[in-house]
Amino acid sequence: MRLTTFSDYSLRVLVYLGVQDEGLATIGEIASAYGISENHLMKVVHHLAQHGYVETVRGKGGGMRLARAPAQINVGEVVRGTEENLRLVECFDPQASDCRIEPACILRGALGRALDAFFGVLDAYTLAELLVPKTKLRKMLTAVAAPRARIR
Repeated sequence: MRLTTFSDYSLRVLVYLGVQDEGLATIGEIASAYGISENHLMKVVHHLAQHGYVETVRGKGGGMRLARAPAQINVGEVVRGTEENLRLVECFDPQASDCRIEPACILRGALGRALDAFFGVLDAYTLAELLVPKTKLRKMLTAVAAPRARIR
């Protein structure tokens, strides 16, 4: 199983905002810190704002911040909300399944339990727990995002 880029970027945005003590962050700052596309981040931030994870402030001096305390943001919930398709195999969708061995297959149950275990682990974490090395994370993200002097 592989998470989509959308889920990856969603978690990265939340981590970035979680290490900010005060003030607002911009999409440009986050994109620069991670070396990723601002266009992708706009969609991610919009989704996170619609689901109540991020609060956005428009206008000059605007940006975004967490809308909830990090301890109130469950990692499993975020991933479930950002993944469009959690069907590991065709038979997870009975309406679309054309598997000939489905009635006798043990694999479907095994994969279902594996997916449940995957989310069981993610459900055990909140954003607050991902931010435990907060000082180190902040240094790493701000060092990359800091503007560089131009060489002439």
